[in-house]
Amino acid sequence: MKIAAAQLTCVPADVTANVAAAVGLARAARRQGAELVVFPELTLTGYELDALAADPALWLSDADDPRLDPLRSAGIATAVNVALRTSGPLPALATLVHDADGAHVTTYAKQHLYRHERDAFTPGTADGRFTLGGIRFSLGVCYDNHFPELAARAAADGCRVHLASSLYGTGDGIRERATVYPGIAGAHGLYVVLANHVGPAGAWTGCGGSAVWAPDGTLVAEADDRTPSVVTATIEP
Repeated sequence: MKIAAAQLTCVPADVTANVAAAVGLARAARRQGAELVVFPELTLTGYELDALAADPALWLSDADDPRLDPLRSAGIATAVNVALRTSGPLPALATLVHDADGAHVTTYAKQHLYRHERDAFTPGTADGRFTLGGIRFSLGVCYDNHFPELAARAAADGCRVHLASSLYGTGDGIRERATVYPGIAGAHGLYVVLANHVGPAGAWTGCGGSAVWAPDGTLVAEADDRTPSVVTATIEP
């Protein structure tokens, strides 16, 4: 199976514009032969916590929210991270997975919230898993991936690929991105697919570098640090 990692520069708090950008990247991934494309953290709004707190209309209602319809119709399976309404007063930082026909496969809510996120979101309580094309996948969102037990549980549960929707900025983020993800791959024998922001992202500047690492930690494919784009790699069962 060929998988794509996408990176984009989000328009702050503009769901319609960001869905359109994601659709363009999804179609590019499909043209390159990918069957699944993974997007960064908070793809549909950008990493705009103040805007999300001020305007709950930016939260998606569920996995079938009609604002996702253009992406669900792109003809490729997608893993897209959003602010998702919960039964409580705060949304979840959730990755929604849909198959190539647009059917909902699973939802994973970020369990390890980073500092300022703890006042803006409610944490998830369960690991994310799904199977596509005979391959078992696990899900993590940015800071989740700094907790080795998350990937260890995935490997023990028979997962082959770990998908990470993230925001790493210039500066320290470059170093973290370059160590955390090949470390996960090598330590747990997983393919790791990282989707990152590129360019302005809330208070940060995304460093790009969306990438795929092989189970021995070897870099297989990597995007640059400035261009909205997709990179693809073939995952062996």
